[in-house]
Amino acid sequence: MPNIKSASKRAQLQEVYNRRNRAARSYLRTAVKKFDAAVAGGDRDTVSAAYTAAVKAVDKAAAHGLIHRNNAARKVSSLTVKYNAVK
Repeated sequence: MPNIKSASKRAQLQEVYNRRNRAARSYLRTAVKKFDAAVAGGDRDTVSAAYTAAVKAVDKAAAHGLIHRNNAARKVSSLTVKYNAVK
């Protein structure tokens, strides 16, 4: 428990940031899982929509500093390879 008022405020803010990051990371993982499920299904329209959503989620996560930009590039590359294999 912080003894100083400013430290208490920082602890409260860290909880807010932690919740926000956890929600964003969950959204990212869900988008990628939906894409993988769509690839397993094989329907081109569904795969295309899921690919767009997944790439957007990865790019947003990288822009907000949730994941490193190289990690994002690797994820997008992997998604693209899977996407092109379906087409």
